Formats: sequence, C-alpha cells, structure tokens
Amino acid sequence: MYKAVTAEEAVKVIKSNDRVYIQAAAAAPQVLINAMSARHEELKGVEVCHLHIEGDAPYADPKYKDSFHVNSLFIGKNVRHTLKAGNGSYTPVFLSEVPNLFRRNVLPVDVALIQVSTPDKHGYCSLGVSVEAILAVIENAKHVIAQINDKMPRVHGEGLIHISELDTFVEESEPIHEFPTTEPTEVESKIGDNIAELIEDRSTLQMGIGSIPNAVLSRLGNHKDLGLHTEMFSDGVIDLILKDVINGNYKGVNAGRALTTFLGGSKRLYDYVDDNPFIEMRSCDYTNNVSIIRQNPRMVAINSAIQVDLSGQVCADSIGTRMYSGVGGQMDFIRGASLSDGGKAIIALPSVTNKGISRIVPFLNKGAGVVTTRAHVQYIVTEYGVADLYGKTIQQRVAALTKIAHPDHREAIEREYFEATS
Repeated sequence: MYKAVTAEEAVKVIKSNDRVYIQAAAAAPQVLINAMSARHEELKGVEVCHLHIEGDAPYADPKYKDSFHVNSLFIGKNVRHTLKAGNGSYTPVFLSEVPNLFRRNVLPVDVALIQVSTPDKHGYCSLGVSVEAILAVIENAKHVIAQINDKMPRVHGEGLIHISELDTFVEESEPIHEFPTTEPTEVESKIGDNIAELIEDRSTLQMGIGSIPNAVLSRLGNHKDLGLHTEMFSDGVIDLILKDVINGNYKGVNAGRALTTFLGGSKRLYDYVDDNPFIEMRSCDYTNNVSIIRQNPRMVAINSAIQVDLSGQVCADSIGTRMYSGVGGQMDFIRGASLSDGGKAIIALPSVTNKGISRIVPFLNKGAGVVTTRAHVQYIVTEYGVADLYGKTIQQRVAALTKIAHPDHREAIEREYFEATS
C-alpha cells in the first residue's frame, strides 16, 4: 500500500517560493537535503527554515542565494555564514514557542523534510532523536517527506507518527550524525566542580551538551536520586542513569523518566535510547513550558553565556552585533528553575575567551543581545567561583561578579564601571 520513491522524485514537490522546514539537530535528513539542494537551478526563492541542524547544508552556499534563503530559528555553525553573506536570516524565538509559529500559521509550511525509524508492525514510525517542533510542523505542512532510516532509534514518548501521515517517503539507511565528545579543559573542570557543589540530592537537571555539562555530570557520581528534565542531553548522562544516580524518582512531572526533546551524541547514546522506556521524548512546547518545568522541586538549570555584564545581564546569542546562535531554551529554563521550590538557575562561562578577553564586562558590547535579563539572573559561575545575584543590589552584583572574573581583569572592569556610572 505504501511505496518508497527516490529522494530525487520525493523533492520534486518543492516549488519556487515554498517554505521548507527541516527536522532539527541529528535528525536532519541528509539524503533529502542533498536532493533538494541539487535542484537549485530549477528553484527560486525557497525559504529553508529550521532550528540548529547537524550535517551538511549545501542549500546555504551563498552561490545559491537566488534559489534558497535560510531562516534560522537557532543559528548553527553550518549556516552561520549566511547572515553576513545575505542569503540567511535569524528569527529570535523562545524554544517553547516555536511550535506556535506553525500552529498559528505565523510561518506556514509548504513542505516538511523529516527522518524517522522504520515502521513497527502497526505502521508507526518514531521521530527518533529530535521531536522539538516537528509534530506541529507535520500537523500543518501541506506535504510531509520522510527519510525512513533503519539506523534511527525508536525512542519512547510522543514522537510517533503513522506511515499514513507521510505524503512521500524514501528508504535510505545511514548512520545518525554523531556529536564529538571532548575532554573538559582545566578551566571547564573547575567550573564543573563549582556547579556540582550547588546541586543537591533529589534535584532535577537541565543542561545541554558540551564540555562544561560533561564536566558537571562527571562530578555527580556520589549524588542521589537526581532527575532529568531538559531540552537536550548527550552521552554524559548514561553512566549516571546506569548507576541509579539519575532515576527521576523525585521529579514533580514525568517521574521515573528522563525527559527531553533532542538527543545528540555517539552511537552508544543512540543504542541506549532505542526502545528504552526510561527515555521520554516530548515536543518542546512541553519540555520547555515554564509552568511544567517549575513543578519539579529543586529544578537546576545550567546554561551558558557569551558575556555577562556587572549588573547581571546575560548575552548568549550574539558577539556584539554578530548573531551567533539563538535564544533557544535558556529563558524557558531560567524562569522555570527560578520558580521551582528550591530551584537554581545557573549561567556558566569561562572567565575569559581563548584570546584572554574578559567575558565578565562592565557593559555588554554594542549590539549584544540580552537573553537573560538582570531581573531573571540567579547564579553566575566561572572557574573562580559562584556569584549569587538573586535579591542583590547592583552594587552588590558588581562586587560579586568582579570576584569571579579573571584576576588580570578585575581592577580594570570595576574601574571602568564606576567611572562610567559615577
């Protein structure tokens, strides 16, 4: 009844001036992306919309600017160049609200490109390692094209769709994109130590992927009864789950389950989550809903920043005027953790850049975007310690943040601040 076609045949439905949405992160269907990009001579004005995606993005090549325009809801490394080149744009949005862009027809979708597992005996496919906003897209897209991949893990939760919901599909087996893991540096390890000391037993964690989250996770082996309610996780949680450190027993919602909307890591992670009832994937308007997050007692949100000024303003999406990443879910979890009973909202960053420039500054750079406001901020952590800013005056914040800045910059940033404000 259901018949596969080639990728080249599948993407013929895409027309000039269509909006195409691509499933996020490691679930981006590379075979469909490549087939669409190969049609660049036939297409004009196609908007390619997505959150951060892994893999190649040939449509983002500036030489195809007449054919494709990238609309990033979160800017990934593979499309970052498009903003300067003029063949890309950035739409700021909280991750929790991305599904509403499609449900409310703010961004009508003509074609959705997704990647799913092979169907089970009942005809249901799993959206695998990325649910994010794709359910809302599928509900509202005029045409859904899927890459059915037998390497895609079957993950529990709400990311299931019946094969009848696919307008077109191709069958292509290829490994799911893996995220390289790197050992934390000495600085990142010190940050991990400082954060781990803030985490109490029976806390529920939100953290992303990368060296600092891995450094934190590696220091939680003696903790007890932790939970996981996050938007994304990687390999670092596996050993803690296996050791029963993360069991979710004291979570306020989805108790006994690890909740997320993305996954990204090694093949070990993808094998671990396959048909594992402990892992629950939900849409990002659920995982990142502040009213749901706050129901977890001792909710701990750990997020990163590019710059923090001495009043507590957090820039996390741009380097001055240059857009770098996106708003993502930082504010969703900062607010949810802050409102949680015993919760802690943490912003973690090295005190200086790789070039030795202070990341704690008197004032944010010109054009820098404020993702977390000075009224929302709680804890700022560097390798030099923890600044608890909650309920503190501006003067107290200046003193606390100066103490955790790099020693080489403390005097200068404090002097510049007071000279400008006195």
